[in-house]
Amino acid sequence: MYQRIAPVEEGKDPSSIFRNYQPRACPWRLLHYFLLFVLVGLGLLILSMNMIRYFGVQDQPVRKSSPFLCLEEQSSMESRFSTPSSLLHAMSDEELFWRASFVPLMKTFPFKRVPKIAFMFLVKGPLPFAPLWERFFKGHEGLFSIYMHSLPSYDAEFPPSSVFYERQIPSQVVEWGLMSMCDAERRLLANALLDMSNEWFILVSESCIPIQNLTTVYSYLSRSRYSFIGSFDEDSSYGRGRYNKKMAPEINLTEWRKGSQWFEVNRKLAIDIIEDSTYYPKFKKFCRPTCYVDEHYFPTMLSIQSPDLLANRSLTWVDWSRGGPHPATFGEADITKEFFKKILENSSCSYNDQPYSLCFLFARKFAPSALVSLSDLASDVFGY
Repeated sequence: MYQRIAPVEEGKDPSSIFRNYQPRACPWRLLHYFLLFVLVGLGLLILSMNMIRYFGVQDQPVRKSSPFLCLEEQSSMESRFSTPSSLLHAMSDEELFWRASFVPLMKTFPFKRVPKIAFMFLVKGPLPFAPLWERFFKGHEGLFSIYMHSLPSYDAEFPPSSVFYERQIPSQVVEWGLMSMCDAERRLLANALLDMSNEWFILVSESCIPIQNLTTVYSYLSRSRYSFIGSFDEDSSYGRGRYNKKMAPEINLTEWRKGSQWFEVNRKLAIDIIEDSTYYPKFKKFCRPTCYVDEHYFPTMLSIQSPDLLANRSLTWVDWSRGGPHPATFGEADITKEFFKKILENSSCSYNDQPYSLCFLFARKFAPSALVSLSDLASDVFGY
């Protein structure tokens, strides 16, 4: 018997009929693959997040919201503009002066600012009166900062407990009477300006000593309306006689000034000094021995730019009575109470436009042999 086969309808594709009779794939198998794919994806996501947390936090910590966040930011801001633990850097003078000349336009600070005195030591090598200065600074942390410019070959070896520890700045060779002397002073100012808390800047040498305690010095500077730098017109071969007419028109003879290089200036004048590009080239080119640039550059420049801000005197006592190109030097035999009584009591000056008897806060030049005698007098005579 033959099986009857249904005839193919006209216009129908036979293959389509056979496809219609094929069994369909089970939907549960598709769901199984989908769930497996989701689970693998979640596993990879969790693994990647853990790896980011573990490796990424070490470089860029995740900052969480907390009530101490503002305090942390304030502390970071303050440390960013304060004196670092080490003053060494690789900036050139041009880069350093550019960085130090930044001036904030807002008068208020986003952190608690205690104005400090920057003591800038311009030295050749060792600091023979370091023990005396240590006594002067002791107990006044937070009111001062220290910077030392020395010969590049000199490596100071102060213990970590010393206030002079790691206070050397990148230095260059200095030649007496040449522009390199003023370069060193500008370099000291620029490094000190990097600390936004430094408000007053005092230049001293290895032969200088403090003859008042730091409390008196701080009060004297903070209450003064003027900066202390000698700037006077001397009509002699040592004054106007050193002027070079090629400095005109930037500097005329009537504007030529002389003064001591040992100065104290406020922050505004310190910035004026390091950013100067008008008078510096003239002095560097035309003021050479017998024109001694360190006696004329700053006094002349500041008296032209800011005459109303100068007290026109120095806070550092020195004795020129013996004549010659250098002041008198005092050794162990000169150190007596009577010697300093003449300096401290027999003087008169103007302070904030009023007559005043306290005129000097520092003195020079003293030989290293005077250290023991000075230390013996420090408590009774100097008050530290």
